[in-house]
Amino acid sequence: MELQDILARCDHTLLRTDCTASEIRALCDQGIRYGVASVCIPPAHVAGAKRYVGDKLPICTVIGFPNGYMSTRVKAFEAEDAIRNGASEIDMVVNLGMVKDKAWEDVLAELKALRRACGEKILKVIIETCLLTEEEKRLLCSLVSEAKADFIKTSTGFSTGGATFEDVALLRQCCPAEVKVKAAGGISSLEDAERFIELGADRLGTSRIVKIAMAQEAE
Repeated sequence: MELQDILARCDHTLLRTDCTASEIRALCDQGIRYGVASVCIPPAHVAGAKRYVGDKLPICTVIGFPNGYMSTRVKAFEAEDAIRNGASEIDMVVNLGMVKDKAWEDVLAELKALRRACGEKILKVIIETCLLTEEEKRLLCSLVSEAKADFIKTSTGFSTGGATFEDVALLRQCCPAEVKVKAAGGISSLEDAERFIELGADRLGTSRIVKIAMAQEAE
């Protein structure tokens, strides 16, 4: 697979708690230069990034991040605010407490509320696979699909583990074709990226692929 094909599937990501505006602008410059799918950044930086890039690059941000335990109304407000500020893609974290309580109707209601809040913008649901049983993963595939989210996403990258090949294969198997899969967390090489794509990932949440491209360009 060509490097550019991999880059085109990457959400070039910077979610460190102390990232600065200048770092976000540098991330955006890299995203534009290397043709990534989007930059994924903290909500507080969305408005500034949108002013900086205009229509040159989609802006993605995170909602209910990284723990997912905010109330549904707060998550919906966060999403609406981010969209007003210029975000075109929303990555929200599922309420894992509801999942562990098997409160599936509540989980579905929240996902539908976020779908309404996002309107026609892209909604990705982070399910934090490292904390789930296989049964929970399968059930969440069903609920994410029923809520008509655009993507199911493996991980925040801030918990006990990131994407695994097994989880991406499972999510792809359990979701209908219209629900895409995003692998995130721990994608450290081109070989990893290619394997995730082969297993069915349409997006990769990582900054390392752009760094690899930059290193190759510098050689």
